Amino acid sequence: MTTDSPWLCGNCNSPLQTGQVDVGYMGNAFPVDLLKCPNCGLVFVPEELALGKMVEVEKQLEDK
Repeated sequence: MTTDSPWLCGNCNSPLQTGQVDVGYMGNAFPVDLLKCPNCGLVFVPEELALGKMVEVEKQLEDK
């Protein structure tokens, strides 16, 4: 894990670190590398990921 992130946790003010997070939707889980707090586990999802790739995946899963 890296600690060179400029982002700080909103809960405990610790620097966020890159780590694998399981993102789930409609019973499916996908491992994704995202920034997360090493103390409380809060995950940061960048806007471009949430409104881009995640929306595409959600639509594909809903169409099944």
